Amino acid sequence: MAAMDLFGRRWALRILWELRAGPLGARALLARCEGLSSSVLYQRLRELTANGVVTPAADGYELTPLGASLGLALRPFNEWATTWAREQQAREQQAGDQDEREQEPGRGEA
Repeated sequence: MAAMDLFGRRWALRILWELRAGPLGARALLARCEGLSSSVLYQRLRELTANGVVTPAADGYELTPLGASLGLALRPFNEWATTWAREQQAREQQAGDQDEREQEPGRGEA
């Protein structure tokens, strides 16, 4: 349950996801995580470091071997999320098409 508490904190998984390809500095992480404040970034990095998932590196922060293994576990979730996002877009498009048809002259009137 402690892992769920750690990774369930806002921005924690996103930070880990951004570090999956290699070390990044704080500015690069902030640029990739639009809406993330520097205070929250540094708090999450402290928490992730204290729990052995992230470590400071010469050029920023990087995943530890344990943190990198979490990336493998997140790949199926990323695949699911990509499918879900496509389906959401399709539903939104269908709803928009329906709204347009209902607004055409002579349609939607009884």
